[in-house]
Amino acid sequence: MIFRVGIENNNEGFRSIAWALEHPGCFTYGADGDAALVALPEAIRTYATWIEKREPSWVDVSKIELQVEDTWTDYNIDETYDRNPKSDYYMVDAWFQHDWKPLTALDIQRGLKLLAWSRSDLSDLLDTLTPAKWAYKPDNERWDIAGIVKHIGGAECWYLDRLALALPREQIPDEPFARLKVSRARLNEVLPTLEGSKQVVGVDGEFWSPRKILRRALWHEWDHIEHIRKLL
Repeated sequence: MIFRVGIENNNEGFRSIAWALEHPGCFTYGADGDAALVALPEAIRTYATWIEKREPSWVDVSKIELQVEDTWTDYNIDETYDRNPKSDYYMVDAWFQHDWKPLTALDIQRGLKLLAWSRSDLSDLLDTLTPAKWAYKPDNERWDIAGIVKHIGGAECWYLDRLALALPREQIPDEPFARLKVSRARLNEVLPTLEGSKQVVGVDGEFWSPRKILRRALWHEWDHIEHIRKLL
């Protein structure tokens, strides 16, 4: 099976990501693009096994052939939208040619399943937390675990805001679990309406599309699931 790949370099200023572009949520990190690409076949097999636990996997891993289609290097911009490596204003993340492709009905059907399974994994993890763990914050971390959970919900609201599809701010709860629930309900509501949409929006110096939102939402939640696991 051929896997179309996008390489994102300088992610968060220090790593690369190899994305399996047709399989939202399937990605791996590396110190550089080559290292991320080498690690991707194992990530694909893990992804297929993860799906297989729920239903027969649609990802054929009997023969994995990687096809790098696009490479992007993240960069910082300042308030005037000029590139500025010293700026902490905004980092522009990857925009791949594949992100232009409208979501099909099958993309959305599978995307909703992936989002539900990912959220189930997060919920199972959070159910194990004691109040002390919930408030745990190592010195080198920005948030405690409650703050990380709140951030996951907030990020989904922000992604939808890129296409002007987010709920009004006053309808977004502050409490972490409530924010998770409300933000995901909105994403689940909006995603089916985006079938075939060719909408691409440039906002804050960055391009966004329905496909990119799905890709980033799954990446972000899975990344923080692993983040919480490591903290525990």
